[in-house]
Amino acid sequence: MRILRAVTLVALVLAVTLVAPPAAAEVTTHIFPASRDTYVNANAPNTNYNDRGQLVVAGDPDRITYLAFVVTGLTEPVLHATLRMETLNTSYAGSTNGGQVFPSGSAWSESTLTYATRPAPIGPPLAPVERVRPNFIQDIDVTDLVQGNGVISFGILSDNPDGVYYQSRENNRPGPALLVYTGVPGTDDTVLLAAGDIADCRSDRDEQTAEVLDTEVGVVAALGDTVYEKGTPEEYAACYAPTWGRHKSRTRPAVGNHEYLTPDAAGYFRYFGAAAGPPDKGWYSYDMAGGQWHVVVLNSNCAEVGGCHAGSPQERWLRADLAASTARCTVAYWHQPLFASGGRGSAAYRPLFQALYDAHVEVLLNGHNHQYERFAPQTPTGAADPHRGVRQFIVGTGGRSLQPEFPTVAPNSEVRNGCVFGVLRLTLLPGEYRWRFVPVAGQTFDEVGTGMCT
Repeated sequence: MRILRAVTLVALVLAVTLVAPPAAAEVTTHIFPASRDTYVNANAPNTNYNDRGQLVVAGDPDRITYLAFVVTGLTEPVLHATLRMETLNTSYAGSTNGGQVFPSGSAWSESTLTYATRPAPIGPPLAPVERVRPNFIQDIDVTDLVQGNGVISFGILSDNPDGVYYQSRENNRPGPALLVYTGVPGTDDTVLLAAGDIADCRSDRDEQTAEVLDTEVGVVAALGDTVYEKGTPEEYAACYAPTWGRHKSRTRPAVGNHEYLTPDAAGYFRYFGAAAGPPDKGWYSYDMAGGQWHVVVLNSNCAEVGGCHAGSPQERWLRADLAASTARCTVAYWHQPLFASGGRGSAAYRPLFQALYDAHVEVLLNGHNHQYERFAPQTPTGAADPHRGVRQFIVGTGGRSLQPEFPTVAPNSEVRNGCVFGVLRLTLLPGEYRWRFVPVAGQTFDEVGTGMCT
């Protein structure tokens, strides 16, 4: 169950050795209860159902729920918006398909609205609603519709004959609510905030790592397996969007293996859009720190993109991209690691690592293993190379779950922790990088260090 507390997240200034990054802007949660709610029924087109004390969404016959909210008092940009609904505590309240939310006209009254007078949709559906269970809090991403103050009106419809029954605002239980997060996202381009293996509606740990992002400036590097289990549009809307989705505008993601459980990772590429790179590739690059650092993002799902071997399209692109870069320093990231303790690495990525090594790349970030691990700089064959080797971090601590055990220890592994959720903060300075692991509230892990560019 996803519960987001109505709090103001006060920015913290966390020092990194001798450098303190700029303070993040405050992120504020505004909660607006529904000002109107009711449903209509195609079988009784002239009947008003506002006195029923519940909201129904179903097909065959169509039963459509309508909601309105008065949004006031917003003085900063909207970062994210969530529609929150609570289902009834009855066995019949759930459904295998909750339908879709759509924007509607707002000129309707809950005491007179009928199927015959219902407002028409005024745009495409905003978000699909995942499987709905009885006595459950349902969070739905509606960010695209909430741009500022004003009256916001939604409809929820479904073609599934299994009805979804929600609490209405007239009951003593919490009724529908609109949660709006405002603030100015941190955009300091000298800080990279990295973690993978992130969102799952069955866990609240991604909510805790999202709260770390709320208090940190920087570009967010989502290191793959961004939402479980299959990276569907429904999972992005219900599980990722309410937490890490608050920082979507500053996120530069890498695609994981779970995203490809949806064919062609279509849910991932649809959710992140152009920020994820071309959908048939999933690799791209960008610059940070005023052009002093180059960042390369790759796709570790080799079978989906023509391989990762030497001469593969991705490997050729990588070498050309690195050769064209004029930045002194470079960091790369993709989801699954080459080196990992416990035998959880894959040699398939050695040609990509070789290309990084040949170009004197300093840092590689991975996820996939639900642990934190830092390696000393090393060659593609795993030999220590303190002068020009690539330093690899595994940061699979974004919230899904943890793997506490390391059955074996890989050569050059310097630090390991499988018991703490959090985010790696990588500060990119001229000719130098500094790292600090930022754990979630209530956990501790002292991991900080410095490296130099070759």
